[in-house]
Amino acid sequence: MSERVLTPRNRGFLFLDSHPAGCERLVADMWRACPDPVDPPEGAGPVALIIGSSAGYGLAATVAGLKRAGIRGIAVSFEKAPTERRTATAGWYRTAATADIARTAGRDLVFLNGDAFSDTMKNEVADLIERRFGGRLDYLVYSVAAPRRTDPDTGTTYASVLKPIGRANRTKTLVFDEQGVPEVREVETGPAEGDDVEQTVAVMGGADWERWIDHLAGRGLLGKGFATAALSYIGSPLTEAIYRQGTIGAAKTHLEATARTLNERLGTALGGRAVTSVNGAAVTQSSTAIPGIALYTGLLRGVLGADLVPPVQQLAALWDQLTGAVPLVLDDERRVRLDTWELTDDVQAAVAERWATATTDTIAGLADLDWFRAEVQRLYGFSVPGVDYASAVATDVPWPVPTP
Repeated sequence: MSERVLTPRNRGFLFLDSHPAGCERLVADMWRACPDPVDPPEGAGPVALIIGSSAGYGLAATVAGLKRAGIRGIAVSFEKAPTERRTATAGWYRTAATADIARTAGRDLVFLNGDAFSDTMKNEVADLIERRFGGRLDYLVYSVAAPRRTDPDTGTTYASVLKPIGRANRTKTLVFDEQGVPEVREVETGPAEGDDVEQTVAVMGGADWERWIDHLAGRGLLGKGFATAALSYIGSPLTEAIYRQGTIGAAKTHLEATARTLNERLGTALGGRAVTSVNGAAVTQSSTAIPGIALYTGLLRGVLGADLVPPVQQLAALWDQLTGAVPLVLDDERRVRLDTWELTDDVQAAVAERWATATTDTIAGLADLDWFRAEVQRLYGFSVPGVDYASAVATDVPWPVPTP
């Protein structure tokens, strides 16, 4: 078994290796941070499908689903295995750790690695539901952030972009140099051109979510009262030009329209429902790529401190609503709002005030930079408390194989 001493090596917010022990400890910490169920489910627990289960809010949905809702079922992600030169992706190690937790908790959760956009994966999942889980699916959580998607019908590959719509956007952003010294810069992003909007909607909108529902419904696998949620984000007015009013925002609008269409269909056919869940800000591998989001999140933490709600607690609240443990509360667009703590007038005013005065010279006193730097490193299993980073660690961790 290959063992190495791993140190963080990065280019900006992208790290070249991941730390298996750190990823394992991170998932264990998430499990401990998730509240216990108010009323544990009887028997084997509901059958759920989590699409995009290895990172960010999808990982939180998986961990919270296991602990808070007692789910069993299937988790789908797309991760890279370890090689002789490189460790596996962090999501690979997080998946292995989540599988261990599920096994210890006595929950039958099968982890599949592959392209969630493909019909091959949809068929594999459907076959598993039929063969292993009694042919009935109770919940589906959709949390996919991807740079491209190939349409199984046409073979066309679409690529998503992060661009404003209508005109260029100039915004502040936060970067760190090779020594970890913070710098506040202004960056300009050119506007969407040609079919940028349509391409981004084709990748990040609701088309694949709806295709999953169609596929499983066509196989007769959706149970009575089936509920599905797609995870989304709105964010602050400070970042809306590049996010909610940009190409990604157009995709989120399409996702929300898809939820309304699916909700009507599922309600009629199964007494079921479909919603989007708007989550609060968090440091994720996807969010760090968006101009301005790193600065905003660091400032938000500077304002809120420990009152910033972690993803696993937000997703525990979503599971409570999906399962009926508490009433389902929706806004006018049929969205579950888990971001209200972030978007209050007082919090946004405080963040906006800090944003206006944020420069390289002042940022240390305005944002929680130590927390933000550590959160970025924790995405890859580094800077996790309780891990001995001076010791060699096995890197060739196998993908979890379900018991017969």
